[in-house]
Amino acid sequence: MNSDPLSKLNNAGVSIWLDDLSRHRLESGSLATLVRTCHVVGVTTNPTIFASAIADGETYDSQIHDLSVRGVGVAEALRALTTSDVRRACDVLRPVFEATEGLDGRVSIEVDPRLAYDTEATIAEARALWWLVDRPNLFIKIPSARQGIPAISACLAEGISINVTLIFSLDRYDQVMAAFLDGLEAAHLAGRDLSQIASVASFFVSRVDTEVDRRLERIGSAAAARLRGRAAIANARVAYARYEQVFSSPRWQALAAAGARPQRPLWASTSVKDPTYPDTRYVVELVAPGVVNTMPERTLRAVADHGEVPADSIHPYGDAAQKTLDSLRSVGIDYDDVVQTLEDQAVAAFDTSWSALGHQLGRALQLQDPAADSKES
Repeated sequence: MNSDPLSKLNNAGVSIWLDDLSRHRLESGSLATLVRTCHVVGVTTNPTIFASAIADGETYDSQIHDLSVRGVGVAEALRALTTSDVRRACDVLRPVFEATEGLDGRVSIEVDPRLAYDTEATIAEARALWWLVDRPNLFIKIPSARQGIPAISACLAEGISINVTLIFSLDRYDQVMAAFLDGLEAAHLAGRDLSQIASVASFFVSRVDTEVDRRLERIGSAAAARLRGRAAIANARVAYARYEQVFSSPRWQALAAAGARPQRPLWASTSVKDPTYPDTRYVVELVAPGVVNTMPERTLRAVADHGEVPADSIHPYGDAAQKTLDSLRSVGIDYDDVVQTLEDQAVAAFDTSWSALGHQLGRALQLQDPAADSKES
């Protein structure tokens, strides 16, 4: 593999994370190989990724058998399976974590998505996962739904490092950054070492184009057609400008003086959903210092093979990005409705994946339960 484009991405200040994890990837050494050869310095997971991994992987059968014999319920079995993988991934990334002094080498695990609209339950689950994995390079993923905002602040205040996920809206991103500052200020008042608390804000990209393009096609005008495929990157570029504004403010400067690190923007959903678009566009068009780009392996390999990586593809286009968003509104795109629709759909999709996995795991636990066999006989 020609890794030169990945080197350029790394040199431009973009941290390359892998958006995938499975026990097979851990046991085969695939993750370690990507870390060693492809500049991968972090891992993100989500309920859909775990649902796919556990459903398709025989590598989980032995642990599922043991959980069944012990009479463990479905919810705790899910925690055991997922935290086992994440703990091992944290250990694989630990040398990166130490070499970067805690900046990278991070692995994320998400709270049960069914808790997204319950603040107290989200906090409790975050605490449980933080304790279960018990690794300093862990991120707990909390959705940025309205009820998740106070949970983010509360967990950061307790010293739990947080990956805020499912951000589509610029206004929501403003709330997320404010929650981060609130949490660190509370942690500082409690006497915590701010240098040990980390956070990223996962701003979703390609799904914005999917939804906006669908609406543009329905509008059907020439002006709408010219805007096709431009919403997602513009949205992310404007978000980056807001990030720079917040993390140059006096409020942030006070926290930085106390040892805090900024909450980095993380570009998520970077695989191309429309095959007519270049398969590297959500990577090479969002290059700037201090960001993370998490991508599935297929996208990673596409960038490595033929990605044309600029030194900076955000700062020169800031004004144009805002004009694009304004133009979308002028042709009839309701931005607020788009981003709320995407947030609702994303939470529902993860909920569905997690629930389906729970039903499947419940059947597997029952099938391997000796007590169930004796009852049938």
